[in-house]
Amino acid sequence: MPIRGYAARVNPQICYADAYAREVDGRVVALDTTAAAPIVVLDTTVFYPGGGGQPPDRGTLLRAADGRSWTVTAARKVGGEIVHELEAGAEPPQVGDLLRVDIDWARRHALMRTHTALHALCGVVWRDYRALVTGGNMEPGAGRMDFEFERMSGDLVGEIEASVNAELAHEREVRVNVLPRDEAFAIPDLIRTKINLLPPGIEQIRTIEIVGLDLQADGGTHVANTREVGGIRVTGYESKGRINKRIRIELADPA
Repeated sequence: MPIRGYAARVNPQICYADAYAREVDGRVVALDTTAAAPIVVLDTTVFYPGGGGQPPDRGTLLRAADGRSWTVTAARKVGGEIVHELEAGAEPPQVGDLLRVDIDWARRHALMRTHTALHALCGVVWRDYRALVTGGNMEPGAGRMDFEFERMSGDLVGEIEASVNAELAHEREVRVNVLPRDEAFAIPDLIRTKINLLPPGIEQIRTIEIVGLDLQADGGTHVANTREVGGIRVTGYESKGRINKRIRIELADPA
C-alpha cells in the first residue's frame, strides 16, 4: 500500500507502553487516498492495531483548528507503522494537520479485561494440565481459546472456571516488559502456542506477566491488575479435533 507523504518517520506507538492512554495530540505525516477508505499516518498514536486475536481499536480524530472530526473504523500495521483507516468516502485531513487522537475507551478497556482473562485461563490450563494453546480470539467482553486436550467434560471445564476465578480474585499484578530475544527465549515455557508465531527477525520480545501465575510473549493490551477483570463465566466448550478443544468465556461483569 503506498503511503504518500511519509518520510521515514516512526510513530511512537503508545499502546504498547501505556494501555491506559486514551488520547494524544498527533500530527498527520502521511496519507493514502488510493483506496475507498482513506488511511492516515500520525507521528504519534494511542491506537492499538490489532494482533494475537485482539481486534484493533476504533475511535476518532479531531482537528482543533476547525472542529472537523473523522471516525476511525480500524487501525493496523503497515511496514511497522500503525495506520488509521477512516470511513469509506471520507475526505481526509491534510499532511501537517494537528489532530486530537481519541480511542473508544469503553471498548478498549473491555478488550484489556478480556485479554487478561484469557491469559489467566491460559496460565491455569498450562499450570494444571500442561495443555498448549492452538488458537484464540476475542471481542469486548468475551473470547475463546483452543487447547491441546484429548478429552473435555463439564466437570473439567467447571474446575477450570473455578481456578481462573480464584486466580483473578488474588488481585495479581500484571506487568509488561520488553526483553532482548536471547534473554526472553531463555525463559521456560515463554511460548504457550503450539506453533511459535514470533518472526525470527524480532530482536526485542514483549512479555506479559500475571505475577505468580503466567508469563508469556504477547503484544496486546492488558489491565494492570486482575481485580479489574472481575470474574469470568465459561459459556461453552466444544471439540475442534482429536486433540483440539475450545473453551468459550465471557466476563461476569461486561461493563
